[in-house]
Amino acid sequence: MTDIQQIRAEFPILSQTVHGKPLVYFDNGATSQKPKVVIDAIQHYYEQINANIHRGVHTLSQKATDAYELSRQKIQNHINATHAYEVIFTSGTTHSVNAIANGFASILKPGDEVLVSALEHHSNIVPWQMLCERTGAVLKVIPMNEQGELIQEKYKALLNDKTKIVAVNHISNALGTINPVKEMIALAHQVGAAVLIDGAQAVPHLKPDVQDLDCDFYVFSGHKMCGPTGVGILYGKECWLNRLPPYQGGGEMIATVSFEKTTYAGLPHKFEAGTPNIAGGIVLGVAVDYLNSVGFDTIQAYENTLLEYATEQLLQIEGLKIYGTAREKASVVSFNIDGIHPYDIGTIIDKKGIAVRTGHHCAQPIMDFYQIPGTVRASFAFYNTQQEIDYMIEAIQKARLMLL
Repeated sequence: MTDIQQIRAEFPILSQTVHGKPLVYFDNGATSQKPKVVIDAIQHYYEQINANIHRGVHTLSQKATDAYELSRQKIQNHINATHAYEVIFTSGTTHSVNAIANGFASILKPGDEVLVSALEHHSNIVPWQMLCERTGAVLKVIPMNEQGELIQEKYKALLNDKTKIVAVNHISNALGTINPVKEMIALAHQVGAAVLIDGAQAVPHLKPDVQDLDCDFYVFSGHKMCGPTGVGILYGKECWLNRLPPYQGGGEMIATVSFEKTTYAGLPHKFEAGTPNIAGGIVLGVAVDYLNSVGFDTIQAYENTLLEYATEQLLQIEGLKIYGTAREKASVVSFNIDGIHPYDIGTIIDKKGIAVRTGHHCAQPIMDFYQIPGTVRASFAFYNTQQEIDYMIEAIQKARLMLL
């Protein structure tokens, strides 16, 4: 990173203290912090533009509509979608997954199969379970190994002509594993299955190219990539979005309404019922611009140095075990210390101003696989430093001495 202090200065929250100590924010996997340009954009929208979109002929409505649609185009370019109307604004990854799972209820029949992976967040498990309960389809699980990698030979063996959709994350939120999604998508397509990629944990670290991946759906949230909460993206190939029914009914998603029959609007509006999070949608485009100004090659390289350094330093702590040692990893380290509950470590180092996540990280099947209650998860962003990692290591060592 060329000037880490300059980048840190762009994030107001990083200058505060917690319990009288400088904030060390290592919970980026849960949500990222926001640069001043994003915070200012939220204020600017409500002070200068605030109006409903797509409906008004007055000037403010037109300004809001133009800004919202410009953001859609920015995201289209960012993920390399073929058309802007393949980019659907949602409230987040969970909403996006549920929209597709709901749509597949019109396609699946008893005996059809849905594949998810053992590495999934609950948001990419539960909607598919609900879908299978509704339709009589069967949920099957791609298994993982001790390193936290999906077993590709087992995945290939699971695929067959009954497989209708595969749902897998690009990067595991709990372990940081980067899955070989491009290869997995190609294999699924060989049996005629669609593929949904949960990119929530990937988009802060890399720039997905949906055409290169050839995924049918790619979903993510704004708040993990320096954007606001309450807004996310559902990318879908045009053919699939036209085939699936809308998830919600209401205003905006209609072409004509009568008491006898309603016809639906074209893409993207078919999937955008009601007044959306207009400010969130506009400001997500600002966040995407900001990340691209930093540069994803720069972000990946820098975060990888943080990951390597943190891994090396943590392994020097007696009794510490890292869960998730995949060959390809994002900047996430999940660990435990023998004889100490992860919650206790998290609570003690919080008193030093250090924010980490403890628990099962909405990925209980992973914890069940390792037969543990949860882990301590430190997840790093491009605005973190090696000095902060040193401070965390020192705090963990002190916590260990206190708790053993």
